[in-house]
Amino acid sequence: MKLITAIIKPFRLDQVREALMQADVQGMTVSEVRGFGRQKGEAEFYRGAEHNLNLVPKLKIEVVVEAEDVGRVVDAILHAARSGSVGDGKIFVSSIGSAVRIRTGELDATAL
Repeated sequence: MKLITAIIKPFRLDQVREALMQADVQGMTVSEVRGFGRQKGEAEFYRGAEHNLNLVPKLKIEVVVEAEDVGRVVDAILHAARSGSVGDGKIFVSSIGSAVRIRTGELDATAL
């Protein structure tokens, strides 16, 4: 199992959510986050206005998938989140040792 974490621009959430649904992803977690990368929190255009921020608002999306699905899911996020401008975000892939569904006690792949 792999954890895919994507940091994206807030206005791309609907496109990414739709792409994940089409990629048969069963669930996702979305968090509002703030940070900076290479742009150092400098001017960014958001909803048609330029903002100068030290920490730029972003969304963090987390999904857990089987290892064989990583390429397809990353590709779906990549195409849905890309706007072509600075600050589009990043995608990280990490290994998951185990998963447990709290309600049923199911483990690993069956817990997804």
